[in-house]
Amino acid sequence: VQLVESGGGSVQAGGSLRLSCAASGYTGYRYKRYCMGWFRQVPGKEREGVATVYTYDDKRYYADSVKGRFTISQDSFKLYLVMSNLKPEDTAMYYCAAVSASAADCQRAALKSAYFNHWGQGTQVTVS
Repeated sequence: VQLVESGGGSVQAGGSLRLSCAASGYTGYRYKRYCMGWFRQVPGKEREGVATVYTYDDKRYYADSVKGRFTISQDSFKLYLVMSNLKPEDTAMYYCAAVSASAADCQRAALKSAYFNHWGQGTQVTVS
């Protein structure tokens, strides 16, 4: 699976951005059963889970820090993250990630970066 993010940029606090992730390389009948998510990282800190969706049933998981402000969604082979009411602490490199998974495994490991084995190159989000 290949993942390519886009949509990052600079925005003032309180503003909004939409990130996109184009996915390719799914194979066979399993293509609908992926755990796909957004993670973020700032220099010197661990990669943090932001939001995840299970492609088969569209069940979604969010970090407490972004609940009510960020919305993850999927459409065919694209993943989106709409970020509203952005705060300076949301500044980070944002990564799209995916892993072939069961629903139970996705629920258990939804925001844990070590569980995911496909990653995009990242897109920078800066909030001032």
